[in-house]
Amino acid sequence: MWRDESVTWQVAHRPLADLWGLLDRVDAVHGLYYLLLHGLFALWDGGLWTLRLPSVAATALAAAGVAAVGRRLAGDRAGLCAGLLYAVLPPVQMYAQEGRSYALVAAAVIWSTYALLRARWVAYTALLVLACWLHEFAVLALLAHAFTGRRSRGWRWSAAAVCALLLPLAVLSAGQAGRQLGWLGRPSVADWAAYAVVVAVSLACARGADRELVRVALPLALLPAGLLMTVSLVNPWYVDRYVLYSLAGVALLAGAALPRLRPRVWIPLTAALAAAFLPWSLWLRTPESRKDDALAVAEAVRATARPGDAVLFLPSRRREWLLSSPDVYAGLQDLALDRTPTASRSLWGTELPSTEIRTRLAGAGRVVALLDPADQPRDPYPREAVKRQTLVAYFDLCSIREVRGARVALYARQGECG
Repeated sequence: MWRDESVTWQVAHRPLADLWGLLDRVDAVHGLYYLLLHGLFALWDGGLWTLRLPSVAATALAAAGVAAVGRRLAGDRAGLCAGLLYAVLPPVQMYAQEGRSYALVAAAVIWSTYALLRARWVAYTALLVLACWLHEFAVLALLAHAFTGRRSRGWRWSAAAVCALLLPLAVLSAGQAGRQLGWLGRPSVADWAAYAVVVAVSLACARGADRELVRVALPLALLPAGLLMTVSLVNPWYVDRYVLYSLAGVALLAGAALPRLRPRVWIPLTAALAAAFLPWSLWLRTPESRKDDALAVAEAVRATARPGDAVLFLPSRRREWLLSSPDVYAGLQDLALDRTPTASRSLWGTELPSTEIRTRLAGAGRVVALLDPADQPRDPYPREAVKRQTLVAYFDLCSIREVRGARVALYARQGECG
């Protein structure tokens, strides 16, 4: 369970009143998802099973939706190929096994596309509103759908309804954007290269395809990611998972292209794709595929700490590593903590002023410090600098454990490591 999933777990376990208080300050964009998980955990608190079950089910539903759209636009074989291709795409598999909202967003967008083709405007509106309230960048699918529906009065009314119903969330989350998206940088060279591959594959598969299929699938494949990356040159908002649903467009185009090939071409091509995807698919099911592992960090702390030891998070946002393991966290004295996440209506709590952190830390005996990997840049903020300086001034480093994406260090008063 990596840090983003840990956020889902700990937020979804808060009482409803505290959850509402949090969303008023931060993470409103994920509010509906947290509420859904809160209800699911109330019914069955099955740990990682409960956390990930909605994403697994949503991905299966999304793959079925891609197959249904492909079948309607290009026939049975194209629909079957498109659904299977979508299911085996590595990014789709990655978010199928993650306790975040992106697989649910994709399922809602894909089935709204099917409703668009059937001119089921109430269902279309409801599904797209659901997608946008699970993550508001799903509204970019509305722009992709405009290539198909813009001449229809039903679509125009639906589009207006979606925008109107999304407006409250957009206004609330706009005030939180600095805290929500401040960690993002502009799209990298790798991002642009990946997008170029998507463009090339989509355009190649579109050649010779049915015009209606191209009108539906090509904008869905290219427009959401392309537009968000372009905007991110000015305001960095792009992360590939925010537009995961756009891969449905790629799958539709590729799925329709495969049946047009001769068997001596598509059979070895399919085998080559399977061979290429299999190692990636297996790797995605290992801890190494994520930035860190909150449960492994908690287990390392359990093995290192004694009851009553102090704990220090460098930086403070790494408190998340223990918030999803309250049994471990409860036995430690959090030296820098001022107000808990629940009391402060925040994700990670608030910390004391630098002078108080220095005083409390200087008076501690043993300190378990949770650190980023050594190759990560250090936060320059005064509180974080004081933590590092005080550890060096008053303590010896007794041991350090390397876990996925983190280090768990034990410090003791100088000369007392033994």
